[in-house]
Amino acid sequence: MSINYPSKAEAEPAEGGDLVSTQTRSSSENEVQEETEQERSRPGSSTSSEVNDSTTDIQHGDTEPDLEAPLSRTSTAPFSVFTTPQKRFIVFMVSLASFFSPLSANIYFPALNTLSRDFNVSPSTMNLTLTSYMIFQGLAPTLFGDLADMAGRRPAYLIGFAIYLGACIGIALCDSFAALLVLRCLQSSGSSSTIALGLGVVADIATSAERGVWMGWATSGPMIAPALAPVLGGLFTEFLGWRWIFWFLVILTCAVLVPLVMIFPETGRNVVGNGSIAPQGWNMSLLNYLQVKRQHGKVEPSPPPPTSLKTHLRLPNPLNSLRLLLEKDVSLLLIYNALIYSSFYCLMSSFPQLLSDIYGFNPLQIGLCFLPLGSGAFLATFLSGHILDWNFRRIAAQLSWPIVKNRSADLGAFPIERARLQITAPCVFLGSVALIAVGWCLHYEVPLAAPLVLSFIHGLFMTAAFNTLSVLLVDLYPTSPATATAGNNLVRYLFGAAATAVILDVLKAMGRGGGFTFVAGVVIAGSPVLWVLEKWGMGWRAERKEKIQAKKEKKAEAKECEKVDDETGAS
Repeated sequence: MSINYPSKAEAEPAEGGDLVSTQTRSSSENEVQEETEQERSRPGSSTSSEVNDSTTDIQHGDTEPDLEAPLSRTSTAPFSVFTTPQKRFIVFMVSLASFFSPLSANIYFPALNTLSRDFNVSPSTMNLTLTSYMIFQGLAPTLFGDLADMAGRRPAYLIGFAIYLGACIGIALCDSFAALLVLRCLQSSGSSSTIALGLGVVADIATSAERGVWMGWATSGPMIAPALAPVLGGLFTEFLGWRWIFWFLVILTCAVLVPLVMIFPETGRNVVGNGSIAPQGWNMSLLNYLQVKRQHGKVEPSPPPPTSLKTHLRLPNPLNSLRLLLEKDVSLLLIYNALIYSSFYCLMSSFPQLLSDIYGFNPLQIGLCFLPLGSGAFLATFLSGHILDWNFRRIAAQLSWPIVKNRSADLGAFPIERARLQITAPCVFLGSVALIAVGWCLHYEVPLAAPLVLSFIHGLFMTAAFNTLSVLLVDLYPTSPATATAGNNLVRYLFGAAATAVILDVLKAMGRGGGFTFVAGVVIAGSPVLWVLEKWGMGWRAERKEKIQAKKEKKAEAKECEKVDDETGAS
C-alpha cells in the first residue's frame, strides 16, 4: 500500500486510489462548493476556512488547550481521505500494536510461581513486578501521548517499540530479581503507549457517528490478549521454560515492526490534516518515501500547511494529560473508569493463585482457565461498538440532528454523554453481579464450570462499560485523543496497580466471596457518577468551551496590542 501525496501543483485530495489518492483541483472545488451550499443549511455548519483557523494549543504546549475545536464546527471537507479498506488496514495495525501491552502483562501470570522459585523470592515479592508494570503503564503514555499529538503517531510507535524490544531481550537474559524488576518497567514503558496511540489513530480517521465500531476493532487486540496470553504463557513455561515467553515476544515484535516501518501511514491530524498533507520525509513510511522519491526525483516538502497544522517539535509534556483531571466531568469519568478497570484486574491478577489453591492446576491449566474471561472481553469490543453507534444514530434521529457521512460535526448541542452512558450503566450492574457470583463460587469451591462461565459474563459486561467510557473521552477531546487517553491510562493503571497489590490480602481477610463482593460493591456504589455526567456533563462542556474561547480572545488582544506597540516604536 502507498500514499500518493499531492505535489504543489496538484489538487485537493479526495477518497480513492491507493492509501490516499487525489483528484484535479477543479473537480474537488466543484464538489466542495456543492457540499458547502448543503452544509450551510445545517445546524452548526461553517466554512472550511473557519475550521482551518482553529488551533489545538495542547499540541504546541500552550497553557490552555483548545481541545474542543471540532465540537463547535462542521467542516465541508471530508473528515478523512482514507477509504474504508485503508481504514481497515490502519485499524488492524493499531489493534495489532495495542496487543502487546496486555499480552506482556497477562502472558506473565502462569509463570509467576515458577519465577518465584527461580529467583528465590516470595509470591508477594514477585507480585511487585506486576505492580511496577502497571504503574509504568500509567506513567509512560503521558509522555508518548503528548509526543504523538505533537509530532505524529509514527514516531511515538517506533520509539515505543524500540524500547520494548530491548527490554524483552534483556528479560530473556537476566538472572537477578532487581534486573527483572527494572526491565519489566522498561517493557511496560515501551508497550503501554500503544493503546493510547491506537485510540488516537481512530479519532484521526473516524467521526463521532462511526467511532464506536472503529474503536471496537481497535481495542480488539488489547481485549483478546487476556484470553490468549495466559495460554501461551502456560505452554512456554510448562514445556520450554519461562525465558521463551520473552524470546517469543522478541520474535513477534520484529514481525510487527516490518509493516509498521514500511507501510503504516502517518494519521495525526496536526501533521497530515485529514490525510491529504504529506508529512516530513522522516515521518513517512518507507514505501511512501521511496514512491515520492521515484516520482519526483527527491522528497520535497509539501506545500505549507494551514497554521493549525504546523508542527512545533518540543519535549513531550506529561502535564498535558494531568491537566485533564482539573475538569469536573473528565475527572469523574476517569476515576470511575479506573474503578471498573480495577475490578476486572482484581479477578485477573488473583485467578492464578486461586485456581492453584482450589483446583491444584499447573501453569498450562491456569492459562486455559483465562480463555472465558478473555473471550468475553474480546466479544465486548465488537458488540459495544455497534451498540454505541446505534444509540448515537437513535438519539440523533430523535433530535432531528443531521449525520453527514465522513464529516466532522458540531457536538456542542448534542447530548453525547447520554448517547454513550445509556449503554454503560446496565453493563456495570451486570458485570458487578457476575463478579460477586464468581467470588462466592470460588468461596464454596463449586465445580470449575460455574466460575468460568461467570468470568465470561464479567469480562463481557465490564469491558463493554470500560469501552463506552473510553469512547466518550475521545468524543470530549477529539483533537488530542492520545493525550486524553494517556490521562485515562494514568488513572486506571495506578488504580489497577493498587488493586493488584492488595487483592490477595483482601481475599485472605474477607474471604473469596466477601472480598469480591466488596470490590463489586465499590463499583456499584460509584455508579451514580454516570447519572451526574449525563445530567450535567453537557453544561460543563459548554462552560469549558466558553472559558477557552475567552482566553483565546484575551491572548489575541494581547498580541494585537504588542503589534501596535512595535509599530509605534518603529515609527
